[in-house]
Amino acid sequence: MTIVLIFGDSVVQGFWDYEGGWADRLKQFLMSKSLENEKYFFSVFNLGISGDTSKDILERIEFETRQRIKLLEKDEDIIFLISIGSNDSIYNLKTKKHYIDLKEFENNLTKIFIIAKKYSDKIIFVGDNPVDEDLTNPIPWLKDCSYNNNFIQKYSKVSEELCKKDKLYFIEIYNKFSKMKYKELLSDGVHSNSEGHKMIFEIVKDFLVKNKLI
Repeated sequence: MTIVLIFGDSVVQGFWDYEGGWADRLKQFLMSKSLENEKYFFSVFNLGISGDTSKDILERIEFETRQRIKLLEKDEDIIFLISIGSNDSIYNLKTKKHYIDLKEFENNLTKIFIIAKKYSDKIIFVGDNPVDEDLTNPIPWLKDCSYNNNFIQKYSKVSEELCKKDKLYFIEIYNKFSKMKYKELLSDGVHSNSEGHKMIFEIVKDFLVKNKLI
């Protein structure tokens, strides 16, 4: 059995997609693979929570992981997929501060990776998509705050560099979206719509297959 744990925020949770988001699409794909060939058996958990930052993931990753590997045999696998950062980068227009500053984000992510490495060497970070700044400055549901693509890129760069340093996997999303008419892939300027989620799923699935992780 392979247990797949997918940690993240509302994009992982699956907002604005008829099929439950890219993480649930991946779950459906892996469950189908399990049914088609008995040598594969995947148990997939979508652990995305709307509004989460790296601080929130750090606080819950150990507990959430332990609860889901109780029946795992020693020779069986755990795969971590982690996608976080855009909420950390939210900028408060009044205080001129981020929700989680860049250094704290880096420290949190370092600790998250340390915990994950206790259980597996198959740790994959999934980067964030760009936003439509015409709709996110300010954020409609957080009038004093904004999402900014320059900030999202800075946080994503930290994630990528940490993955490179720790020899972990990093899946690039931002640049792939940017090469397309990405605003058409967003539902509210932040969250992917069904087409956006489908694209992220395909990118993640192809990466996992190519690197023989699934």
